[in-house]
Amino acid sequence: MKAEQFPYFDAPRPLALAHRGGAAYAPNHGRENTLAAFRTAYDLGYRYLETDVHATLDGQVVAFHDGRLDRVTDRRGAIADLPWDYVQQARIAGESVPLLTELLEELPDARFNIDIKSPGAVVPTAQVLLQAGALHRVCVGSFSQRRLRHVRELLGPRLATAAGGAGVASLRFLPRLVTQWLSTPAPVLQIPRTYTLAGRSVELVTPALVEAAHRRGKHIHVWTIDDAQEMHELLDLGVDGLVSDAIDTLRSVLVERGAWQEPPRGPVTVER
Repeated sequence: MKAEQFPYFDAPRPLALAHRGGAAYAPNHGRENTLAAFRTAYDLGYRYLETDVHATLDGQVVAFHDGRLDRVTDRRGAIADLPWDYVQQARIAGESVPLLTELLEELPDARFNIDIKSPGAVVPTAQVLLQAGALHRVCVGSFSQRRLRHVRELLGPRLATAAGGAGVASLRFLPRLVTQWLSTPAPVLQIPRTYTLAGRSVELVTPALVEAAHRRGKHIHVWTIDDAQEMHELLDLGVDGLVSDAIDTLRSVLVERGAWQEPPRGPVTVER
């Protein structure tokens, strides 16, 4: 499928995506993936926000990167094994772990790139997106092809999804004819600049890959890019979006290139 078929991609390119709300931006240090971090990115002008999701034992979908609370909160334990009543008491530098529904409600004109990090989060995430009427403003990805297939089955062709590893590998490394047969149904490839294949690091984002993706009407978003020179290099290659923790640096690079888009103001019509 082509990116132009989905409202999620209708902003001018290149898209700037705030990774976990912009975890390397000084005001966000120590409070990644909190509602406060996402609001900070939003106030800086970001309208594309990236988050991972997990589901609690009782099926609540939390916007959180790790499978466990231990690294960034004052509590311990695997999210999948804990009820929401416990998880909501955890604090990240004084901030609570947000529910996905909170992000969608608190930032109604933001668009979210959502990485489903656990099998148990697929169905409840799909339910949240349907109940919120949010399919037009999300793109869902996962490193797991099984989880991607499942969420596509649940939400249908209106959902924008990001290619996982198998889809990317087919575009980059298979001959043209086989590539056409196996090309991913996702309208966007969200990939690192380099890719480990058979134990060696391969430059994944090349002019050939960008051309192949664009020929199929797909976008390429590259993660997680925090260095200004690398941002310029990738933008010169023609990538369609950059995912960054250093959201002040990315904003400055795009301003320098005349490519920063000030967000529109005014009421937003939310799909139901």
